[in-house]
Amino acid sequence: MSSVSEGRFRGSSVPLLTPPPRFATLLTDDGVPVEAVYEPCTAGFGAPAGGAAGTLAAAPAATSATTPAIVVAHGFTGAADRPAVRRAARVFAQRAAVITFSFRGHGRSGGRSTVGDREVLDLAAAVTWARQLGHTRVVTVGFSMGGSVVLRHGALYTAGPLAGGAESAAGDTPVRVPEREGRIQRTGAHSDAVVSVSAPARWYYRGTAPMRRLHWVVTRPSGRLVGRYGFRTRIATEEWDPVPLSPVASVPLIAPAPLLLVHGDRDPYFPLDHPRMLAEAAGPGGAELWLERGMGHAENAADDALLARIADWATATPPA
Repeated sequence: MSSVSEGRFRGSSVPLLTPPPRFATLLTDDGVPVEAVYEPCTAGFGAPAGGAAGTLAAAPAATSATTPAIVVAHGFTGAADRPAVRRAARVFAQRAAVITFSFRGHGRSGGRSTVGDREVLDLAAAVTWARQLGHTRVVTVGFSMGGSVVLRHGALYTAGPLAGGAESAAGDTPVRVPEREGRIQRTGAHSDAVVSVSAPARWYYRGTAPMRRLHWVVTRPSGRLVGRYGFRTRIATEEWDPVPLSPVASVPLIAPAPLLLVHGDRDPYFPLDHPRMLAEAAGPGGAELWLERGMGHAENAADDALLARIADWATATPPA
């Protein structure tokens, strides 16, 4: 991953109440440009300093090295600038630094969506950027398609030794499961904890009407036109080859990193057998499962209270 360009901040004569965001275009290991936004933690900004009422604190209470970073992976047809993603970022930023980005084929990112396959490289680029900015603890939070991506990313990237006990050349982030030969991995691309919201347990699921419509969008030429012009999502035409590691097969490989699974009992896409299957695959104590009463699907259905609870878990859970 490398940053190929970085946006300039807009100037203003109004004193900033919160630190300004930083914009960048990240380059994935397979050469796809991905738009990303970094927002420092807002905790400590706007608080009275020195006991004088109305005086703004000059700096946040914690530095990058001690402040966790949350990297947000949106759902299919989402993007970094979508309202639900921006709302999640605002809530998360009250407790941690936040990186939002657009998966390939979404928003201003390049490439085409592979609906959860190559997107793991987009997430790895964003996590690496968080560490380059000085954060030593990075938590990934994914919704729907992004929820499956954070599970697979957590399985594939690890700070531990390679299979057989061999260390990577960089001493960091080897691939645990060699899905493709010759993939170049970058130092610092692993997550320290994983939160997956509204994720499927298995690929090719068509058991609900929304998922049957989604498969039409992804697999049919007319559906991909709807995706491009109706949802601003550019979808790849190639089939998966090979089929990527499934979410349920990924979950057992995430340990010892902490894992939180969140799912709504009114999710119209994936019924409750999906989160239960994921939790069972994690084994005893391998995952924490929250079944949310009345919640629908993904970031659009996650209210501020739930987002705050997720952020509290992400920032309080000790590293593995």
